[in-house]
Amino acid sequence: MQTKDIRQTENQAIPQTPFAFFWYVSKPFKWWMVTVIFVVVVASIISQGAVYFFKLIIDAVEVGDTQAALKYALLYPVAVFIGETIFRLSGYAGSKWVVGVKKYSYDVLSKYILRHSHSYFSNRFAGSLLSKINNINSAFDSLIPDFLWSHLTAIMSLLITMGFLMMVDPKSTLIFLVLVIVLFIYNNRLAKTKSLYSMESAEAATVYRARLIDVITNVQAVRQYVNFSLEEERMKELSSDLYLKNRRSWMYSEATRLWNGVILLVFALIMFWVLLNEWKQGSVSTGDLVLVMALYSQITGMLVFIGRAFNETAKGIGEIKEGLNELSVPIEIIDAREAPTLLTDGATIAWKQVRFRFEGQPVFTDFDLNIPRGQRLGLVGRSGAGKSTFVSLMLRQHDITAGSIEIDGQDISKVTQDSLRQNIAVVPQEPALFHRSIRENIAYGKPSATEEELIEVAKKAQAYDFIMSLPEGFETMVGERGVKLSGGQKQRVAIARAMLKDAPILVLDEATSALDSESEVAIQKALETLMEGRTVIAIAHRLSTLRKMDRIIVMENGKIIEDGEHNKLSKAGGTYERLWNHQAGGFVLED
Repeated sequence: MQTKDIRQTENQAIPQTPFAFFWYVSKPFKWWMVTVIFVVVVASIISQGAVYFFKLIIDAVEVGDTQAALKYALLYPVAVFIGETIFRLSGYAGSKWVVGVKKYSYDVLSKYILRHSHSYFSNRFAGSLLSKINNINSAFDSLIPDFLWSHLTAIMSLLITMGFLMMVDPKSTLIFLVLVIVLFIYNNRLAKTKSLYSMESAEAATVYRARLIDVITNVQAVRQYVNFSLEEERMKELSSDLYLKNRRSWMYSEATRLWNGVILLVFALIMFWVLLNEWKQGSVSTGDLVLVMALYSQITGMLVFIGRAFNETAKGIGEIKEGLNELSVPIEIIDAREAPTLLTDGATIAWKQVRFRFEGQPVFTDFDLNIPRGQRLGLVGRSGAGKSTFVSLMLRQHDITAGSIEIDGQDISKVTQDSLRQNIAVVPQEPALFHRSIRENIAYGKPSATEEELIEVAKKAQAYDFIMSLPEGFETMVGERGVKLSGGQKQRVAIARAMLKDAPILVLDEATSALDSESEVAIQKALETLMEGRTVIAIAHRLSTLRKMDRIIVMENGKIIEDGEHNKLSKAGGTYERLWNHQAGGFVLED
Protein backbone atom coordinates (compact mmCIF):
# COMPACT_ATOMS: atom_id res chain seq x y z
CA MET A 1 0.00 0.00 0.00
CA GLN A 2 1.37 3.37 -0.98
CA THR A 3 0.65 6.32 1.25
CA LYS A 4 2.20 9.70 1.73
CA ASP A 5 4.09 10.47 4.90
CA ILE A 6 2.09 11.55 7.90
CA ARG A 7 1.90 15.33 8.03
CA GLN A 8 3.84 17.28 10.58
CA THR A 9 0.95 17.28 13.01
CA GLU A 10 3.10 18.36 15.95
CA ASN A 11 2.35 22.03 15.25
CA GLN A 12 -0.82 21.61 13.20
CA ALA A 13 -4.21 20.73 14.62
CA ILE A 14 -6.07 17.90 12.94
CA PRO A 15 -9.60 18.66 11.64
CA GLN A 16 -12.22 18.78 14.37
CA THR A 17 -15.36 18.02 12.33
CA PRO A 18 -16.23 14.50 11.07
CA PHE A 19 -16.39 15.36 7.35
CA ALA A 20 -13.24 17.47 7.43
CA PHE A 21 -11.35 14.68 9.22
CA PHE A 22 -12.80 12.09 6.82
CA TRP A 23 -11.44 14.03 3.85
CA TYR A 24 -8.16 14.64 5.67
CA VAL A 25 -7.45 10.92 6.03
CA SER A 26 -8.93 10.05 2.61
CA LYS A 27 -6.73 12.37 0.56
CA PRO A 28 -3.77 9.97 0.38
CA PHE A 29 -6.17 7.45 -1.23
CA LYS A 30 -8.10 9.85 -3.45
CA TRP A 31 -7.40 7.92 -6.65
CA TRP A 32 -8.70 4.69 -5.12
CA MET A 33 -11.71 6.71 -3.98
CA VAL A 34 -12.32 8.06 -7.50
CA THR A 35 -11.83 4.60 -9.00
CA VAL A 36 -14.26 2.83 -6.70
CA ILE A 37 -16.91 5.55 -7.12
CA PHE A 38 -16.66 5.23 -10.91
CA VAL A 39 -16.86 1.42 -10.76
CA VAL A 40 -19.89 1.51 -8.43
CA VAL A 41 -21.66 3.94 -10.78
CA VAL A 42 -21.05 1.66 -13.77
CA ALA A 43 -22.08 -1.46 -11.86
CA SER A 44 -25.27 0.22 -10.60
CA ILE A 45 -26.24 1.32 -14.10
CA ILE A 46 -25.77 -2.18 -15.50
CA SER A 47 -27.43 -3.93 -12.55
CA GLN A 48 -30.49 -1.69 -12.39
CA GLY A 49 -30.71 -1.30 -16.15
CA ALA A 50 -30.81 -5.08 -16.63
CA VAL A 51 -34.52 -5.12 -15.74
CA TYR A 52 -35.19 -3.37 -19.05
CA PHE A 53 -34.89 -6.83 -20.59
CA PHE A 54 -38.20 -7.69 -18.88
CA LYS A 55 -39.96 -5.11 -21.03
CA LEU A 56 -38.21 -6.35 -24.16
CA ILE A 57 -39.15 -9.97 -23.38
CA ILE A 58 -42.84 -9.15 -22.73
CA ASP A 59 -43.09 -6.92 -25.80
CA ALA A 60 -41.48 -9.61 -27.97
CA VAL A 61 -43.86 -12.27 -26.62
CA GLU A 62 -46.89 -10.05 -27.27
CA VAL A 63 -45.97 -9.67 -30.94
CA GLY A 64 -45.10 -13.38 -31.22
CA ASP A 65 -41.36 -12.91 -31.74
CA THR A 66 -40.21 -15.89 -29.67
CA GLN A 67 -36.65 -15.75 -31.02
CA ALA A 68 -36.20 -12.19 -29.78
CA ALA A 69 -37.84 -13.12 -26.48
CA LEU A 70 -35.38 -16.01 -26.05
CA LYS A 71 -32.42 -13.76 -26.89
CA TYR A 72 -33.44 -11.16 -24.33
CA ALA A 73 -34.13 -13.84 -21.75
CA LEU A 74 -30.57 -15.16 -22.18
CA LEU A 75 -29.03 -11.70 -22.18
CA TYR A 76 -30.69 -10.79 -18.85
CA PRO A 77 -28.61 -13.16 -16.62
CA VAL A 78 -25.47 -12.17 -18.55
CA ALA A 79 -26.14 -8.50 -17.78
CA VAL A 80 -26.77 -9.36 -14.11
CA PHE A 81 -23.52 -11.34 -13.98
CA ILE A 82 -21.55 -8.47 -15.53
CA GLY A 83 -23.05 -6.01 -13.02
CA GLU A 84 -22.25 -8.26 -10.07
CA THR A 85 -18.71 -8.88 -11.34
CA ILE A 86 -18.09 -5.15 -11.59
CA PHE A 87 -19.46 -4.77 -8.07
CA ARG A 88 -16.83 -7.26 -6.93
CA LEU A 89 -14.18 -5.10 -8.57
CA SER A 90 -15.56 -2.17 -6.62
CA GLY A 91 -15.09 -4.26 -3.49
CA TYR A 92 -11.39 -4.66 -4.28
CA ALA A 93 -10.92 -0.94 -4.92
CA GLY A 94 -13.08 -0.12 -1.89
CA SER A 95 -10.88 -2.25 0.35
CA LYS A 96 -7.87 -0.20 -0.69
CA TRP A 97 -9.72 2.93 0.36
CA VAL A 98 -11.28 1.64 3.61
CA VAL A 99 -8.25 -0.26 4.93
CA GLY A 100 -5.89 2.50 3.88
CA VAL A 101 -7.96 5.20 5.56
CA LYS A 102 -8.13 3.23 8.82
CA LYS A 103 -4.39 2.61 8.87
CA TYR A 104 -3.64 6.25 8.10
CA SER A 105 -6.18 7.44 10.67
CA TYR A 106 -4.58 5.27 13.37
CA ASP A 107 -1.17 6.71 12.45
CA VAL A 108 -2.39 10.32 12.48
CA LEU A 109 -4.35 10.04 15.73
CA SER A 110 -1.69 8.11 17.65
CA LYS A 111 1.05 10.49 16.53
CA TYR A 112 -1.08 13.52 17.35
CA ILE A 113 -2.15 12.51 20.86
CA LEU A 114 1.40 11.47 21.80
CA ARG A 115 2.40 15.10 21.21
CA HIS A 116 -0.03 16.37 23.82
CA SER A 117 1.30 17.79 27.06
CA HIS A 118 1.75 16.05 30.39
CA SER A 119 -1.39 17.77 31.69
CA TYR A 120 -3.49 16.34 28.86
CA PHE A 121 -2.73 12.76 29.89
CA SER A 122 -2.92 13.53 33.60
CA ASN A 123 -6.54 14.58 33.19
CA ARG A 124 -7.68 11.62 31.05
CA PHE A 125 -7.98 7.85 31.25
CA ALA A 126 -5.71 5.97 28.87
CA GLY A 127 -8.60 3.55 28.27
CA SER A 128 -10.89 6.44 27.34
CA LEU A 129 -8.44 7.75 24.73
CA LEU A 130 -8.01 4.27 23.25
CA SER A 131 -11.78 3.84 23.09
CA LYS A 132 -12.19 7.13 21.24
CA ILE A 133 -9.54 6.20 18.67
CA ASN A 134 -11.26 2.85 18.14
CA ASN A 135 -14.66 4.54 17.79
CA ILE A 136 -13.36 6.82 15.07
CA ASN A 137 -11.70 4.06 13.10
CA SER A 138 -14.56 1.61 13.55
CA ALA A 139 -16.89 4.24 12.07
CA PHE A 140 -14.96 4.08 8.79
CA ASP A 141 -15.96 0.39 8.51
CA SER A 142 -19.57 1.51 8.05
CA LEU A 143 -19.25 5.02 6.62
CA ILE A 144 -17.38 4.17 3.43
CA PRO A 145 -19.28 0.94 2.60
CA ASP A 146 -22.60 2.69 3.31
CA PHE A 147 -21.63 5.57 1.06
CA LEU A 148 -20.53 3.28 -1.78
CA TRP A 149 -23.01 0.42 -1.68
CA SER A 150 -26.00 2.10 -0.04
CA HIS A 151 -26.12 5.82 -0.73
CA LEU A 152 -24.31 5.92 -4.09
CA THR A 153 -25.99 2.73 -5.35
CA ALA A 154 -29.37 4.06 -4.23
CA ILE A 155 -28.81 7.38 -5.98
CA MET A 156 -27.86 5.67 -9.25
CA SER A 157 -30.78 3.23 -8.99
CA LEU A 158 -33.18 6.10 -8.35
CA LEU A 159 -31.86 8.03 -11.35
CA ILE A 160 -32.14 4.99 -13.62
CA THR A 161 -35.62 4.22 -12.34
CA MET A 162 -36.58 7.84 -12.89
CA GLY A 163 -35.28 7.68 -16.46
CA PHE A 164 -37.27 4.55 -17.29
CA LEU A 165 -40.40 5.98 -15.66
CA MET A 166 -40.14 9.09 -17.84
CA MET A 167 -40.11 6.80 -20.88
CA VAL A 168 -43.23 5.01 -19.63
CA ASP A 169 -45.47 7.58 -17.90
CA PRO A 170 -44.82 11.23 -16.83
CA LYS A 171 -47.46 11.05 -14.06
CA SER A 172 -45.78 8.08 -12.41
CA THR A 173 -42.45 9.85 -12.75
CA LEU A 174 -43.78 12.84 -10.84
CA ILE A 175 -45.19 10.61 -8.08
CA PHE A 176 -41.89 8.75 -7.79
CA LEU A 177 -39.96 12.03 -7.65
CA VAL A 178 -42.16 13.26 -4.79
CA LEU A 179 -41.58 9.92 -3.02
CA VAL A 180 -37.81 10.32 -3.25
CA ILE A 181 -37.96 13.91 -1.95
CA VAL A 182 -40.21 12.93 0.98
CA LEU A 183 -37.94 10.02 1.93
CA PHE A 184 -34.83 12.17 1.73
CA ILE A 185 -36.25 15.01 3.85
CA TYR A 186 -37.72 12.61 6.41
CA ASN A 187 -34.56 10.53 6.83
CA ASN A 188 -32.25 13.54 6.78
CA ARG A 189 -34.15 15.10 9.68
CA LEU A 190 -34.15 11.86 11.64
CA ALA A 191 -30.43 11.42 11.01
CA LYS A 192 -29.64 14.42 13.22
CA THR A 193 -31.35 12.82 16.20
CA LYS A 194 -29.75 9.48 15.38
CA SER A 195 -26.33 11.14 15.34
CA LEU A 196 -27.00 12.57 18.81
CA TYR A 197 -28.12 9.17 20.14
CA SER A 198 -25.03 7.56 18.62
CA MET A 199 -22.76 10.12 20.27
CA GLU A 200 -24.36 9.33 23.63
CA SER A 201 -23.96 5.59 23.05
CA ALA A 202 -20.32 6.02 22.02
CA GLU A 203 -19.64 8.14 25.10
CA ALA A 204 -21.30 5.56 27.36
CA ALA A 205 -19.17 2.83 25.76
CA THR A 206 -16.04 4.94 26.27
CA VAL A 207 -16.84 5.46 29.97
CA TYR A 208 -17.51 1.73 30.45
CA ARG A 209 -14.26 0.67 28.76
CA ALA A 210 -12.22 3.29 30.60
CA ARG A 211 -13.61 2.12 33.95
CA LEU A 212 -12.97 -1.52 33.10
CA ILE A 213 -9.37 -0.82 32.07
CA ASP A 214 -8.88 1.22 35.25
CA VAL A 215 -10.15 -1.70 37.36
CA ILE A 216 -8.01 -4.25 35.52
CA THR A 217 -4.93 -2.03 35.80
CA ASN A 218 -5.45 -1.69 39.56
CA VAL A 219 -6.78 -5.18 40.22
CA GLN A 220 -4.26 -5.69 43.02
CA ALA A 221 -5.79 -2.79 44.97
CA VAL A 222 -9.29 -4.16 44.29
CA ARG A 223 -8.21 -7.54 45.64
CA GLN A 224 -6.35 -6.18 48.65
CA TYR A 225 -9.23 -3.98 49.75
CA VAL A 226 -11.80 -6.67 48.90
CA ASN A 227 -13.81 -4.30 46.73
CA PHE A 228 -14.89 -6.69 43.97
CA SER A 229 -18.56 -6.14 44.85
CA LEU A 230 -18.15 -2.38 44.73
CA GLU A 231 -16.48 -2.49 41.32
CA GLU A 232 -18.97 -5.03 39.97
CA GLU A 233 -21.86 -2.82 41.05
CA ARG A 234 -20.34 0.22 39.41
CA MET A 235 -19.66 -1.73 36.21
CA LYS A 236 -23.30 -2.90 36.20
CA GLU A 237 -24.48 0.70 36.51
CA LEU A 238 -22.31 1.73 33.58
CA SER A 239 -23.35 -1.26 31.47
CA SER A 240 -27.02 -0.50 32.25
CA ASP A 241 -26.52 3.06 31.06
CA LEU A 242 -24.85 1.73 27.92
CA TYR A 243 -27.72 -0.75 27.42
CA LEU A 244 -30.38 1.96 27.67
CA LYS A 245 -28.60 4.28 25.26
CA ASN A 246 -27.86 1.50 22.77
CA ARG A 247 -31.47 0.30 22.90
CA ARG A 248 -32.83 3.81 22.41
CA SER A 249 -30.61 4.23 19.37
CA TRP A 250 -31.64 0.80 18.03
CA MET A 251 -35.37 1.36 18.51
CA TYR A 252 -35.14 4.77 16.89
CA SER A 253 -33.67 3.06 13.83
CA GLU A 254 -36.48 0.49 13.80
CA ALA A 255 -39.10 3.24 13.98
CA THR A 256 -37.40 4.96 11.06
CA ARG A 257 -37.59 1.81 8.95
CA LEU A 258 -41.26 1.28 9.86
CA TRP A 259 -42.26 4.76 8.74
CA ASN A 260 -40.17 4.42 5.60
CA GLY A 261 -42.25 1.34 4.79
CA VAL A 262 -45.49 3.23 5.38
CA ILE A 263 -44.40 6.07 3.10
CA LEU A 264 -43.44 3.57 0.40
CA LEU A 265 -46.79 1.79 0.68
CA VAL A 266 -48.79 5.02 0.25
CA PHE A 267 -46.83 6.17 -2.78
CA ALA A 268 -46.78 2.67 -4.32
CA LEU A 269 -50.57 2.42 -4.15
CA ILE A 270 -50.94 5.82 -5.81
CA MET A 271 -48.33 5.12 -8.51
CA PHE A 272 -49.64 1.65 -9.43
CA TRP A 273 -53.24 2.88 -9.46
CA VAL A 274 -52.21 5.54 -12.00
CA LEU A 275 -50.21 3.04 -14.07
CA LEU A 276 -53.00 0.45 -14.15
CA ASN A 277 -55.46 3.08 -15.38
CA GLU A 278 -52.99 4.08 -18.09
CA TRP A 279 -52.58 0.38 -19.03
CA LYS A 280 -56.36 -0.11 -19.25
CA GLN A 281 -56.56 2.88 -21.57
CA GLY A 282 -53.77 1.42 -23.73
CA SER A 283 -51.32 4.32 -23.24
CA VAL A 284 -48.94 2.03 -21.33
CA SER A 285 -47.93 -1.34 -22.76
CA THR A 286 -47.81 -4.58 -20.82
CA GLY A 287 -44.03 -4.55 -21.17
CA ASP A 288 -43.91 -1.03 -19.71
CA LEU A 289 -46.10 -2.09 -16.79
CA VAL A 290 -43.89 -5.11 -16.08
CA LEU A 291 -40.78 -2.92 -16.36
CA VAL A 292 -42.07 -0.46 -13.75
CA MET A 293 -43.13 -3.29 -11.43
CA ALA A 294 -39.73 -4.94 -11.79
CA LEU A 295 -37.95 -1.65 -11.16
CA TYR A 296 -40.09 -0.94 -8.12
CA SER A 297 -39.60 -4.45 -6.77
CA GLN A 298 -35.86 -4.11 -7.18
CA ILE A 299 -35.67 -0.72 -5.55
CA THR A 300 -38.24 -1.25 -2.76
CA GLY A 301 -35.82 -2.99 -0.42
CA MET A 302 -33.28 -0.30 -1.08
CA LEU A 303 -35.77 2.44 -0.27
CA VAL A 304 -37.02 0.69 2.88
CA PHE A 305 -33.47 0.41 4.17
CA ILE A 306 -32.36 3.83 3.01
CA GLY A 307 -33.34 4.86 6.52
CA ARG A 308 -30.91 2.24 7.86
CA ALA A 309 -28.19 3.67 5.65
CA PHE A 310 -28.95 7.19 6.90
CA ASN A 311 -28.95 5.92 10.50
CA GLU A 312 -25.68 4.05 10.11
CA THR A 313 -24.09 7.09 8.53
CA ALA A 314 -25.42 9.27 11.34
CA LYS A 315 -24.09 6.74 13.85
CA GLY A 316 -20.64 6.77 12.25
CA ILE A 317 -20.59 10.57 12.17
CA GLY A 318 -21.67 10.68 15.81
CA GLU A 319 -18.89 8.29 16.83
CA ILE A 320 -16.27 10.27 14.92
CA LYS A 321 -17.52 13.52 16.41
CA GLU A 322 -17.48 12.07 19.93
CA GLY A 323 -13.87 10.94 19.46
CA LEU A 324 -12.61 14.11 17.80
CA ASN A 325 -14.10 16.30 20.53
CA GLU A 326 -11.47 14.89 22.87
CA LEU A 327 -8.62 13.88 20.56
CA SER A 328 -8.37 16.86 18.24
CA VAL A 329 -7.93 19.57 20.85
CA PRO A 330 -4.95 21.78 19.92
CA ILE A 331 -1.60 20.61 21.22
CA GLU A 332 -0.77 22.68 24.26
CA ILE A 333 3.02 22.92 23.96
CA ILE A 334 4.49 23.32 20.50
CA ASP A 335 7.91 23.99 19.06
CA ALA A 336 8.64 27.44 17.72
CA ARG A 337 8.69 27.65 13.92
CA GLU A 338 12.05 26.35 12.62
CA ALA A 339 13.23 25.78 16.20
CA PRO A 340 16.88 24.66 16.36
CA THR A 341 18.08 21.61 18.27
CA LEU A 342 19.61 22.04 21.69
CA LEU A 343 23.42 21.86 21.64
CA THR A 344 25.02 21.16 24.99
CA ASP A 345 28.55 21.63 26.26
CA GLY A 346 28.64 20.42 29.81
CA ALA A 347 25.04 21.47 30.50
CA THR A 348 25.00 24.64 32.58
CA ILE A 349 21.43 25.35 33.72
CA ALA A 350 20.07 28.80 34.48
CA TRP A 351 16.62 29.82 35.72
CA LYS A 352 16.04 33.53 35.15
CA GLN A 353 13.09 35.34 36.73
CA VAL A 354 10.84 32.33 36.11
CA ARG A 355 7.14 32.71 36.82
CA PHE A 356 4.70 29.84 36.64
CA ARG A 357 1.09 29.31 37.68
CA PHE A 358 -0.65 25.96 37.81
CA GLU A 359 -4.44 25.86 37.70
CA GLY A 360 -4.53 29.51 38.67
CA GLN A 361 -2.20 29.15 41.67
CA PRO A 362 1.32 30.68 41.64
CA VAL A 363 4.11 28.10 41.97
CA PHE A 364 7.21 30.11 41.03
CA THR A 365 7.53 33.90 41.19
CA ASP A 366 10.72 35.52 39.81
CA PHE A 367 12.63 32.29 40.52
CA ASP A 368 16.40 32.44 39.90
CA LEU A 369 18.86 29.56 40.02
CA ASN A 370 22.22 28.81 38.41
CA ILE A 371 23.55 25.24 38.23
CA PRO A 372 27.13 25.07 36.89
CA ARG A 373 28.10 22.30 34.51
CA GLY A 374 28.79 19.00 36.23
CA GLN A 375 27.31 20.10 39.55
CA ARG A 376 25.31 17.63 41.63
CA LEU A 377 22.34 19.52 43.03
CA GLY A 378 19.95 18.15 45.65
CA LEU A 379 16.40 19.48 45.97
CA VAL A 380 14.75 19.26 49.38
CA GLY A 381 11.35 20.40 50.54
CA ARG A 382 8.01 19.23 51.82
CA SER A 383 5.24 18.13 49.46
CA GLY A 384 3.95 21.12 47.55
CA ALA A 385 7.24 23.01 47.75
CA GLY A 386 7.60 22.92 43.95
CA LYS A 387 10.18 20.15 43.49
CA SER A 388 8.18 18.03 41.02
CA THR A 389 7.07 21.14 39.15
CA PHE A 390 10.74 22.13 38.91
CA VAL A 391 11.46 18.90 37.05
CA SER A 392 8.35 19.23 34.85
CA LEU A 393 9.39 22.72 33.77
CA MET A 394 12.93 21.51 33.06
CA LEU A 395 11.45 18.90 30.70
CA ARG A 396 9.08 21.54 29.31
CA GLN A 397 6.02 19.55 30.23
CA HIS A 398 4.47 22.94 30.94
CA ASP A 399 5.27 26.37 29.53
CA ILE A 400 6.33 29.02 31.99
CA THR A 401 4.42 32.29 32.30
CA ALA A 402 7.45 34.59 32.23
CA GLY A 403 11.23 34.52 32.42
CA SER A 404 13.38 31.79 30.88
CA ILE A 405 15.05 28.47 31.59
CA GLU A 406 18.33 28.12 29.74
CA ILE A 407 20.75 25.27 29.11
CA ASP A 408 24.18 26.44 27.99
CA GLY A 409 22.65 29.81 27.16
CA GLN A 410 19.82 28.40 25.04
CA ASP A 411 16.21 29.10 26.03
CA ILE A 412 14.52 25.70 26.22
CA SER A 413 11.26 27.19 24.91
CA LYS A 414 13.01 28.10 21.66
CA VAL A 415 14.63 24.72 20.89
CA THR A 416 12.84 21.55 19.84
CA GLN A 417 11.23 19.59 22.63
CA ASP A 418 12.73 16.34 21.35
CA SER A 419 16.29 17.69 21.45
CA LEU A 420 15.68 19.09 24.96
CA ARG A 421 14.50 15.74 26.29
CA GLN A 422 17.27 13.88 24.50
CA ASN A 423 19.69 15.79 26.70
CA ILE A 424 17.95 14.90 29.96
CA ALA A 425 17.77 11.43 31.49
CA VAL A 426 15.21 10.87 34.25
CA VAL A 427 15.21 8.09 36.86
CA PRO A 428 11.84 8.36 38.66
CA GLN A 429 10.68 6.77 41.90
CA GLU A 430 8.40 4.41 39.96
CA PRO A 431 10.15 3.48 36.69
CA ALA A 432 7.99 3.41 33.58
CA LEU A 433 8.65 -0.05 32.18
CA PHE A 434 6.90 -1.40 29.09
CA HIS A 435 5.33 -4.84 28.94
CA ARG A 436 8.29 -6.01 26.88
CA SER A 437 11.54 -7.84 27.47
CA ILE A 438 14.27 -6.53 29.76
CA ARG A 439 16.42 -6.10 26.65
CA GLU A 440 13.83 -3.87 24.99
CA ASN A 441 13.30 -1.82 28.14
CA ILE A 442 17.01 -1.12 28.58
CA ALA A 443 17.57 -0.51 24.86
CA TYR A 444 14.77 2.07 24.92
CA GLY A 445 17.47 4.53 25.98
CA LYS A 446 19.32 3.82 22.72
CA PRO A 447 17.47 1.54 20.26
CA SER A 448 20.62 1.06 18.15
CA ALA A 449 22.69 -0.21 21.10
CA THR A 450 24.91 -3.24 20.57
CA GLU A 451 24.87 -6.37 22.71
CA GLU A 452 28.15 -5.29 24.30
CA GLU A 453 26.69 -1.90 25.25
CA LEU A 454 23.63 -3.52 26.81
CA ILE A 455 25.74 -5.85 28.92
CA GLU A 456 28.06 -3.00 29.94
CA VAL A 457 25.27 -0.74 31.23
CA ALA A 458 23.55 -3.66 32.93
CA LYS A 459 26.72 -4.36 34.87
CA LYS A 460 27.25 -0.69 35.77
CA ALA A 461 23.64 -0.50 36.95
CA GLN A 462 24.15 -3.53 39.21
CA ALA A 463 21.49 -5.31 37.14
CA TYR A 464 23.47 -7.90 35.19
CA ASP A 465 23.59 -10.58 37.89
CA PHE A 466 19.85 -10.60 38.60
CA ILE A 467 19.07 -10.49 34.86
CA MET A 468 21.25 -13.52 34.14
CA SER A 469 19.67 -15.40 37.07
CA LEU A 470 16.28 -15.23 35.32
CA PRO A 471 15.36 -18.25 33.13
CA GLU A 472 15.24 -16.15 29.96
CA GLY A 473 17.85 -13.57 30.88
CA PHE A 474 17.58 -10.39 28.84
CA GLU A 475 14.57 -11.83 26.97
CA THR A 476 12.48 -12.03 30.18
CA MET A 477 9.15 -10.22 29.83
CA VAL A 478 8.71 -7.78 32.70
CA GLY A 479 4.89 -7.68 32.70
CA GLU A 480 2.65 -4.62 32.63
CA ARG A 481 4.49 -1.71 34.28
CA GLY A 482 7.24 -4.18 35.26
CA VAL A 483 4.99 -6.08 37.66
CA LYS A 484 7.14 -9.25 37.42
CA LEU A 485 10.18 -7.48 38.83
CA SER A 486 10.85 -6.25 42.37
CA GLY A 487 11.14 -2.53 43.08
CA GLY A 488 14.94 -2.71 43.18
CA GLN A 489 15.11 -4.70 39.95
CA LYS A 490 12.87 -2.26 38.13
CA GLN A 491 14.96 0.65 39.37
CA ARG A 492 18.19 -0.93 38.17
CA VAL A 493 16.68 -1.56 34.72
CA ALA A 494 15.65 2.11 34.64
CA ILE A 495 19.17 3.18 35.63
CA ALA A 496 20.69 0.99 32.91
CA ARG A 497 18.33 2.61 30.41
CA ALA A 498 19.35 6.08 31.58
CA MET A 499 23.04 5.11 31.32
CA LEU A 500 22.53 3.94 27.78
CA LYS A 501 20.87 7.24 26.89
CA ASP A 502 24.08 8.98 28.00
CA ALA A 503 22.46 12.42 28.43
CA PRO A 504 24.51 15.30 29.94
CA ILE A 505 21.74 16.16 32.42
CA LEU A 506 20.47 13.62 34.93
CA VAL A 507 17.31 14.00 37.02
CA LEU A 508 16.82 11.65 39.98
CA ASP A 509 13.25 11.98 41.22
CA GLU A 510 12.98 10.06 44.51
CA ALA A 511 14.98 7.28 42.86
CA THR A 512 15.61 5.31 46.06
CA SER A 513 12.92 6.38 48.55
CA ALA A 514 10.73 3.30 48.05
CA LEU A 515 13.51 0.71 48.31
CA ASP A 516 14.71 -1.52 51.09
CA SER A 517 18.19 -0.93 52.51
CA GLU A 518 19.84 -3.76 50.58
CA SER A 519 18.41 -2.60 47.25
CA GLU A 520 19.31 0.99 48.07
CA VAL A 521 22.97 0.11 48.57
CA ALA A 522 23.18 -1.55 45.16
CA ILE A 523 21.31 1.26 43.48
CA GLN A 524 23.37 3.97 45.16
CA LYS A 525 26.45 2.35 43.62
CA ALA A 526 24.75 2.37 40.23
CA LEU A 527 23.67 6.00 40.65
CA GLU A 528 27.20 7.09 41.59
CA THR A 529 28.41 5.58 38.33
CA LEU A 530 25.54 7.18 36.42
CA MET A 531 26.19 10.66 37.89
CA GLU A 532 29.83 10.78 36.78
CA GLY A 533 30.49 13.70 34.44
CA ARG A 534 26.89 14.88 34.42
CA THR A 535 24.90 17.82 35.71
CA VAL A 536 22.63 16.23 38.28
CA ILE A 537 19.35 17.32 39.87
CA ALA A 538 18.30 14.95 42.65
CA ILE A 539 15.01 15.15 44.54
CA ALA A 540 14.82 13.15 47.74
CA HIS A 541 12.87 12.89 50.97
CA ARG A 542 15.55 10.54 52.30
CA LEU A 543 18.17 13.16 53.05
CA SER A 544 20.92 10.58 53.56
CA THR A 545 20.91 10.05 49.79
CA LEU A 546 21.90 13.70 49.27
CA ARG A 547 24.91 13.84 51.59
CA LYS A 548 27.33 13.44 48.68
CA MET A 549 25.71 16.15 46.58
CA ASP A 550 27.89 19.17 45.74
CA ARG A 551 25.07 21.48 46.70
CA ILE A 552 21.65 21.27 48.31
CA ILE A 553 18.84 23.78 48.03
CA VAL A 554 15.80 23.79 50.29
CA MET A 555 12.54 24.91 48.68
CA GLU A 556 9.37 26.19 50.25
CA ASN A 557 6.35 27.55 48.37
CA GLY A 558 8.33 27.77 45.16
CA LYS A 559 11.23 29.71 46.70
CA ILE A 560 14.77 28.82 47.72
CA ILE A 561 15.08 29.34 51.45
CA GLU A 562 18.48 27.64 51.96
CA ASP A 563 21.40 26.90 49.66
CA GLY A 564 24.65 25.08 50.48
CA GLU A 565 26.34 21.72 51.01
CA HIS A 566 25.11 19.10 53.48
CA ASN A 567 27.69 19.68 56.22
CA LYS A 568 27.00 23.39 56.23
CA LEU A 569 23.19 23.21 56.08
CA SER A 570 22.93 20.45 58.67
CA LYS A 571 24.47 22.80 61.23
CA ALA A 572 23.02 26.11 60.03
CA GLY A 573 20.04 26.10 62.40
CA GLY A 574 17.55 26.39 59.54
CA THR A 575 14.92 24.24 57.89
CA TYR A 576 17.41 21.68 56.56
CA GLU A 577 18.91 21.07 59.99
CA ARG A 578 15.44 20.68 61.46
CA LEU A 579 14.45 18.21 58.73
CA TRP A 580 17.70 16.30 59.16
CA ASN A 581 17.28 16.02 62.90
CA HIS A 582 13.65 14.97 62.62
CA GLN A 583 14.11 12.26 60.05
CA ALA A 584 12.56 8.91 60.82
CA GLY A 585 14.21 6.12 58.89
CA GLY A 586 15.90 8.65 56.67
CA PHE A 587 12.71 10.33 55.42
CA VAL A 588 11.50 13.91 55.72
CA LEU A 589 8.56 14.02 58.10
CA GLU A 590 5.47 15.73 56.73
CA ASP A 591 3.41 18.20 58.75
